[in-house]
Amino acid sequence: MGPLLVLYYSRNGATREMAYKIARGAEQASVEVKIRTVPAVSANCEATEPDIPKSGDIYVELSDLQDCCGLVLGSPTRFGNMAAPMKYFLDGTSGLWLKGTLQNKPAAVFTSTSSLHGGQETTLISMMMPLLHHGMVMVGLPYSEPDLAKTSTGGTPYGASHFAGPNSDLPLSDEESRLCLALGKRVADMAIKLHS
Repeated sequence: MGPLLVLYYSRNGATREMAYKIARGAEQASVEVKIRTVPAVSANCEATEPDIPKSGDIYVELSDLQDCCGLVLGSPTRFGNMAAPMKYFLDGTSGLWLKGTLQNKPAAVFTSTSSLHGGQETTLISMMMPLLHHGMVMVGLPYSEPDLAKTSTGGTPYGASHFAGPNSDLPLSDEESRLCLALGKRVADMAIKLHS
């Protein structure tokens, strides 16, 4: 069984922090995890990113998706939708779609927003759509997770979420952190079941 891929885009660090908590949750299920990011996009057609970033996590390659046992996808919210860099990357995965590479692999989504009602759920759903087209098996968070019912910050049945505040500087709440861990473990457990 290949590693679970946690793929994210982060601008201010909160989505990246969530990715690492989700990875830790998956590791609790004894599943190997690979964390990757996507490069930013620019309106300047001459702008390019180096193949290897100067700092942080390395960029995803299509082979990472091909080899993974499951995928957890994260992006900050942009007007109730995933950020353009993540959408740009996903738009380039049609070759994997044609081969059915991701079919029957588990997937989940997570997001961070600057406003509490800033489109967390629609962003999560926007990330689900291409994964469903790939034939992936979506995994959410059930209400048997006690933090889902008592959180006053982020957390949805569609996936983990975080309220970062107007200045994008609020740390993950205890409930948000535990829901990230739970989501990672849940996807890892599902990957084990589907693989066997």
